[in-house]
Amino acid sequence: MAGESAGREDGTGVERTAAVNDDTGVVEETVRIAARPETVWRYWTDPERMCAWWGAAAELDPRPGGACIVEMDGGPVMRGEYVELIPHERIVFTFGWDPTDGAPDVPPGSSRVEVTLTSDGDDTILALRHTGLPSAFRTMHAEGWRHVLPRLVHAAASPDREQKKASEK
Repeated sequence: MAGESAGREDGTGVERTAAVNDDTGVVEETVRIAARPETVWRYWTDPERMCAWWGAAAELDPRPGGACIVEMDGGPVMRGEYVELIPHERIVFTFGWDPTDGAPDVPPGSSRVEVTLTSDGDDTILALRHTGLPSAFRTMHAEGWRHVLPRLVHAAASPDREQKKASEK
């Protein structure tokens, strides 16, 4: 496996593992989030919360067959469709880019993102698996997920946890 890193803090305060498997073409990323799965779920299904960590605008219809569209800040548009939703546990959607200048040549719906949320005490372990990417764009998308997932970690962090830490001092 190329580009693998085992459970470490990455300088952003985010505990994560990441890998791009050159044999299978799978991009995988795992992060720990200081929030319950119910909270993290909303950051994948609510347009306003989605924009707190990924994109400038979002059109989300979180049901099988519903739209999953995220417009990047001043850039391309990710266009997909929800495939599977198990509340607070799993989200699967297709993924690709509208053809435009600066967008990778990954047609809408041509790849697939699977997000699994696992409760771990008051935290959530988020495992992301992105499949079906052309080999020329795997590293680019792995880097993209490495960029945006720490933003999700910080956006979804529970305010209750911060209040609890402050009261324990």
